[in-house]
Amino acid sequence: MKKIFLLAGVLMFGLGSAKAAELKVGQPAPDFTAASSDGSQVHLQSLIGPEPIVLYFYPKDDTPGCTKEACGLRDDFGAFRQLQAKVFGISYDSIASHRKFIEKYKLPFQLLSDSDHAIAKLYGADGALFAKRMTFVIDRSGRIAWINRSVNPATHSKELQDALAKLK
Repeated sequence: MKKIFLLAGVLMFGLGSAKAAELKVGQPAPDFTAASSDGSQVHLQSLIGPEPIVLYFYPKDDTPGCTKEACGLRDDFGAFRQLQAKVFGISYDSIASHRKFIEKYKLPFQLLSDSDHAIAKLYGADGALFAKRMTFVIDRSGRIAWINRSVNPATHSKELQDALAKLK
């Protein structure tokens, strides 16, 4: 009888929580549409082509690590413009929270709201309470060109610039 309960538990919890395969460099970037801090809807597929796209997932607006990361990108934003990259930050926070974060720290890029965690799930950046700190670079053909699954907020901007420079 114990074996039956054990088997039922494995089937219910083990197989029931199977995740999609982990994204890899070279794969097409999963498409999505999301509300943006500027009031628009961002549809990834419509942005493919003219410039590489940076999607950086972060846990929460206006927290120490996330602020350090965002301000590092802000401080180096001229380099991202020279590299012709479009930068988007993504978290589970609301648009209202994103707007306050942008205003407080004068962030020059859009933040996308993933309140239902759907985008984070597509990219494997979903956590129970917060998005995982991960970054994806999407090339001009719509394929994933670079992935950082263990972002260090202090060095993120430099690593990202190096990755983007290799696409030129």
